[in-house]
Amino acid sequence: MRVLTGIQPTNFLHIGNLFGALRPAIDLQRENDLFMMIADYHAITAEHDPVKLHDNILFTAASYIAAGIDPTKTVLFQQSQIPAHTELGWVLQTVARMGEAKRMTQFKDKSGSNEDKVSVGLFTYPTLMAADILLYDAESVPVGDDQKQHIEFTRDLAQRFNRDFGDTFVVPEPMIRKHGARLKSLTEPEKKMSKSAPSAKSYISLTDDPDIIAKKVRSATTDSEPGMTFSKDRPGLHNLLTILSLIEDAPGDELASRYDGMGTKALKDDLTERLVEHLRPISKEAQNLVDNKDELIRVIANGTAAAAKVANAKIAEVRERIGVAL
Repeated sequence: MRVLTGIQPTNFLHIGNLFGALRPAIDLQRENDLFMMIADYHAITAEHDPVKLHDNILFTAASYIAAGIDPTKTVLFQQSQIPAHTELGWVLQTVARMGEAKRMTQFKDKSGSNEDKVSVGLFTYPTLMAADILLYDAESVPVGDDQKQHIEFTRDLAQRFNRDFGDTFVVPEPMIRKHGARLKSLTEPEKKMSKSAPSAKSYISLTDDPDIIAKKVRSATTDSEPGMTFSKDRPGLHNLLTILSLIEDAPGDELASRYDGMGTKALKDDLTERLVEHLRPISKEAQNLVDNKDELIRVIANGTAAAAKVANAKIAEVRERIGVAL
């Protein structure tokens, strides 16, 4: 099965990215045709520092590999280096309807009351995302619940294009990770763990040192209710148990039983220790890869060349379908 996934190279990667996207991708690459995209053009929908973006692209690729993505099994590529993405994104804008685009909840969430001041790119983001997927005939796309609407939009565009211009695109299915797909903020567990959060205490970066991890876990929001239960009605506690369950590959309710009567301090102490152990080799290997920048760039270029062959063939077919090829 052809699967496509990707992460924006903004700021840094955190454990939500690791458990929600990277680790599932490692499992997927074993038995699937996996395309993994560094979504750098999606990263410029907001103001950005070009130097930081350049460094983040390299660190994102390094983190993919350090976490277990094998470039000999997975097509690891850079979105911006394949012009077919933006070309198909434009074509799909002509297929999309304004009503559909206006219903995208992520635009509403990110723009808030500043809708007139955000970039047009933030509004058209879903059509570029659809192009990313449809270029590669991806049958499945791993996403969190917050991105499921974008996959439905992609499906609608693919079906409409196929109806109007002939069978061209595979209609993808969303692949929702049921457990741990959306880790929550450590400080506001009702919200998603996010790189754009105002407080650094809300997430754990893959590059945080042990002392920083300890401080963030220790200050993580829980509650004052007695006992230990793995319930979404107790979001802070549920989040900590979820993180530990992902590291130990153990059910959250079993972990709740283990720590029942011991208190949240014991849970936080053990979670800190497990996180430090789990992240240390990933962080070290990622830094080694970044330090060997020429080799890392070569790996990205090789993957991008392989992806471009697929993308170029598809965009040539699209040009024929819509009547612009001569």
